[in-house]
Amino acid sequence: MAQTRGTVQVIKDPLLDTLIARRSTLGSGRSSANAPQTANGYRVQIFFGSSRQAAYDAQARFNDEYPELRTYIIYTEPNFKVRAGDFRTRLEAQKLVSEVRSMFTSIFIIPEKINLPKPLLSDD
Repeated sequence: MAQTRGTVQVIKDPLLDTLIARRSTLGSGRSSANAPQTANGYRVQIFFGSSRQAAYDAQARFNDEYPELRTYIIYTEPNFKVRAGDFRTRLEAQKLVSEVRSMFTSIFIIPEKINLPKPLLSDD
């Protein structure tokens, strides 16, 4: 039997090319302008416990005193953790620990990936 040559027609959604281009950008270490930049750093853990409401209460108390610092609630079954700040050095985190030790009983400095502040745009 003789084989004949034919043509192949690929039908795909045009958004697929956009998705492939975006994936290659993410994989190359470059990130989009809206994505937070991360680095190794430290956060201060101000709460650890199994009560969700107690975690939210601790976060609210901290945010009342330090509204300029970001807080993060992490759930690792069965416990909630509340961590605060994005510190580049352990010394910066230690300063916060000494300030809030009277408000929170069990405080730890945790090394982890932090969100870097967004660079200020100049009007040059």
